[in-house]
Amino acid sequence: MTPDVLAALQAAQVAKRPVALLTRLSDGEQCLWPDKALPGALAETAQAALRDDAAQNVTLDGEAWFVHPHNPPLRMIVVGAVHIAQALVPMAQTTGFAVTVVDPRRAWATADRFPGITLVHEWTDDAMVVLAPDSRTAVVTLTHDPKLDDPALDVALKSDAFYIGALGSRRTHAKRVARLAELGHAEAAMGRIHAPVGLNIAAVTASEIALSILAEVVAARRGAALGGPAPLRPRPPRHDLRAYPAGRGARRRPRTYHPAAGPRAEEGHGAGPGGDRRAAAGRPWQRHRRPARAPATCRRMRPRTAWPMR
Repeated sequence: MTPDVLAALQAAQVAKRPVALLTRLSDGEQCLWPDKALPGALAETAQAALRDDAAQNVTLDGEAWFVHPHNPPLRMIVVGAVHIAQALVPMAQTTGFAVTVVDPRRAWATADRFPGITLVHEWTDDAMVVLAPDSRTAVVTLTHDPKLDDPALDVALKSDAFYIGALGSRRTHAKRVARLAELGHAEAAMGRIHAPVGLNIAAVTASEIALSILAEVVAARRGAALGGPAPLRPRPPRHDLRAYPAGRGARRRPRTYHPAAGPRAEEGHGAGPGGDRRAAAGRPWQRHRRPARAPATCRRMRPRTAWPMR
């Protein structure tokens, strides 16, 4: 590596600017993209390496190249030191994000609640300007307070953050969009906000909501196409017995009676002497039914649903 290429690479790392280092394997010549213009196919390969954050080998026009991406570290800025943030922060750290929690309420943003995490107690807009979100930064607002969320979103929408999410219902977000429109943001820019934040997994607890948020952040970073919920399979009518499989656990066929059992078999009695349980044909067409119990006449007696012990 020449001193000029090394100096340019170090300057890009200090400025937290993503660059790709391309090395021609035949003679060792190196260059940085996008600092240097490259042919279309080679530039697309460098862009894909930066997007996927993975090195690649490519051969173009008979020349073998090694593409090494140098991306800034992944960051997540969480606005609001709330219960959801307490669950989200350790998950994001495990995924590889350097997390910063912004909350001017010092009673909430404490080292006891967020051990080992960078805490910023400045007002949200001032903190966001200093943090300067880039293309490797995700911004999540969780305070549910317009005085804290709106200034942070105002700065985030002017940045290159790859993910912007805001906690709140659709009605709350509609009011938020109206306020941001008054600040001069276009409808296309406000469409970058993921609200309600997180994937729709019917999350209820703080940990489940944090999980849905992190899943949506990873999906946005990887460019995953998130589809809607799977359609429910229509259930066949209850009378259509052919729609249910045979075997154990299947629906039983409707009870039928042999014609030789006589008219009393339809009333639930056997056709033999003394009300035998089997029909005259000698087959168990009709299962024995326990006779209904007489109604209780005393309050101390057992409920009607209880059968006497034998």
